[in-house]
Amino acid sequence: MDSLKSKLFVPICEEGNNGENNSKITIVGVGQVGMAAAFSVMLQNVCTEIALVDIMADKLEGEMMDLQHGQQFLKKCKIVASTDYAISSDSNIVVITAGARQKEGESRLNLVQRNVDIFKKMIPQIVKYSPNCIIVIVSNPVDILAYVAWKISGFPRNRVIGTGTMLDSARFRFLLGEKLGVSASSCHGYIIGEHGDSSVALWSAVNVGGINLTDINPDIGTDKDTEKYYEIHKQVIESAYKIIKLKGYTSWAIGVSVSTLCSILLHNQHNILPLSVLAKDVVGINEEIYISLPCVVCRDGVTHIVPQRLNAEEKKKMNLSINELKKIIFGIKW
Repeated sequence: MDSLKSKLFVPICEEGNNGENNSKITIVGVGQVGMAAAFSVMLQNVCTEIALVDIMADKLEGEMMDLQHGQQFLKKCKIVASTDYAISSDSNIVVITAGARQKEGESRLNLVQRNVDIFKKMIPQIVKYSPNCIIVIVSNPVDILAYVAWKISGFPRNRVIGTGTMLDSARFRFLLGEKLGVSASSCHGYIIGEHGDSSVALWSAVNVGGINLTDINPDIGTDKDTEKYYEIHKQVIESAYKIIKLKGYTSWAIGVSVSTLCSILLHNQHNILPLSVLAKDVVGINEEIYISLPCVVCRDGVTHIVPQRLNAEEKKKMNLSINELKKIIFGIKW
């Protein structure tokens, strides 16, 4: 008879010891997101060494010095930086925030293609110097670029992951908590699918204090909901656009998300997070695509995926999300 654990999780690798005592994180890209991640990692005492890599030597040195000068007020963390990937040698985790930005009028596929060309140069260097690392993709479009990194690196699927809908889900819980007047940490629910406009809010599984909200309001999250909770998901999708319009970029929330993910990986915490992973043979996906689903995260990377029980409407939306990603992936020129 199958155990509860075997029914709940889909294993994707064997658990082992991936350098439990190592604590070096490399961050590739020292833009707003990369530095917010580096600062959060340092503040939260996640590791003992941070390596910064970018093509801009002056900015690299300036950012390195700025972080170093705060050492008196924090626990010891070595900060190094270089344009040479050798500085990343023996990293436990490599976080990639670098990539091309979308030009005005540029198609999404063209943007992806430019980033593929960048990753073709970047990923082999990471693999060369840190062959046992876990690669965390933050650069957008994150699902596509996580897939690209996996293909180029040759790493097993558990060691190449994207931040996916981790931040989307955090935004979702925050907004839900605000509407209900409780802490975001007391709201439990996931955004899955693409990190983007076709993401899927799993209203059928949202619960607060152990109570499924659909048990109280079966129409929650649908157009029939008189309290308009469906607007929360719309706000989640629009959040990044609004923040970029207001301040020019997003940084702090994704920085904290990356830091938290790195801490969970390094400290072998076995948390469940919605991350972008290779989801072939899970929830009816037959192709090799990266998409966000709740995953078990530990020092081996992602060890299990938690298949979700979707209702008919959620399945429909999930298929649309999958198809959006497939269009882009199948258009990539290698």
